[in-house]
Amino acid sequence: MKLAIDLGGTNIRIGQVVDGVIVARRAIAYPAKDSYNEVMLQLGTLIDSMMTPEVDGIGIGVPSVVDSKRGIVYNATNIPSWKEVHLKEILEQKHSVRVSVNNDANCFALGEKLFGEGASFQNLVGLTLGTGVGAGIIIDGQLYNGRNTGAGEIGSLPYQDADFEHYCSSEFFTKYYGLTGKEAALKAAHGDAEALAIWKMFGRHLGELIKATLFTYDPEMIVIGGGISAAFSYYEAAMYASMSDFPYAETLKNLQIRITQKADISMLGASALIP
Repeated sequence: MKLAIDLGGTNIRIGQVVDGVIVARRAIAYPAKDSYNEVMLQLGTLIDSMMTPEVDGIGIGVPSVVDSKRGIVYNATNIPSWKEVHLKEILEQKHSVRVSVNNDANCFALGEKLFGEGASFQNLVGLTLGTGVGAGIIIDGQLYNGRNTGAGEIGSLPYQDADFEHYCSSEFFTKYYGLTGKEAALKAAHGDAEALAIWKMFGRHLGELIKATLFTYDPEMIVIGGGISAAFSYYEAAMYASMSDFPYAETLKNLQIRITQKADISMLGASALIP
């Protein structure tokens, strides 16, 4: 049994995983504004509540740059007090089991490769579209971290007057239209013309992001996750139209783009960090 932890945007989720199946799970509200000690106390309490003698490892996905070898978290996006946290060392000393820490988008990609849409592919990119844009990279069947798990930070590539994250995450909806992505999806579901036009524009931007991904990694498939993936039908056509001028026709012809089918796939990926 492994414990899998996902430090998401609004909740900390934890699950007991056996043979790729989550057999029990819990979640607590995200303690983002709390002090370092308070966050560690809540995380420790959550782990204690799920720890059993059968647990032999803990895998953790964090929205941050991570020294995955030493398990050090730097400047966690959603936890201001986490500037440099030696998470692996702290948890291994406390719980006496192996601990592995990685970027949350990497956990998503690894989960899709092992347990989801990417099972039959050796080279894939997992894109997470939500409060930000994350990406995990699988090359020759293996997770590619780069030096500090930053190999997939393609959302930070310059684009127009900002970067891709600015135009391909929930920031696009809130900044330009005063809506959340969920609100835009609800309006589109009721046939609202303005909302449908907003999603069309979003799809154009996402198509440009995917072209940058193809130039960079040339994957066999891209799997899209995160909250915005649920609205795929509203931006799919515009996304493909934006991609149509990609110069390598064979790349587009054979590319698979899929939407995640498992809500807890990042947790499964986190559990797989422990061999």
